[in-house]
Amino acid sequence: KATLRTAALKFISSHSKPATAPRGSCGMASSGYKQDLPPEGGYAPFNFKRVPAKVVMSGYRMFGIFAVFTGFSWYMLKNSIVRKKLFEIEAADGHNALQPLLLAERDRLYLKQLKKNREEERELMKDVPGWEVGTYYGERLYKTISPDTHLDPVADEFFAHAEPKRASEIWHYWDTNF
Repeated sequence: KATLRTAALKFISSHSKPATAPRGSCGMASSGYKQDLPPEGGYAPFNFKRVPAKVVMSGYRMFGIFAVFTGFSWYMLKNSIVRKKLFEIEAADGHNALQPLLLAERDRLYLKQLKKNREEERELMKDVPGWEVGTYYGERLYKTISPDTHLDPVADEFFAHAEPKRASEIWHYWDTNF
């Protein structure tokens, strides 16, 4: 092997010419051609043997960890569902507690608007002879209904004297006969 190598080196060194740049060019000076050869003694042999992976834990241990983690997850899920249900019950209790107050406030605002409409009608029609508030020239609007019965007015009549912006905001809350 060594003689073949030395012979190859001698052959290469005797047949290689130094690279020279042509006259007038800006080339780099080189000391000659040198071939890349394997290291002395050759390359190390390739390792084709199977390298098994390290066993970190056994299958039983992995299954046990999976079972513990899954059980803990189910426990936490059940607790979160119970907490959510308790929160919903508390919210419903609050809604039920406030419902009478909200209905009373809605009814108060409804009656306040009816009174305002009546006063506006009285002020508007004060100069018309024979006009009674709540009637059409002294004649009741609904003859088959008792005078003590209240009928909700239509939306246009109810919001006739309201501010247009306020009417457009609450027009769907005015009817109390669901």
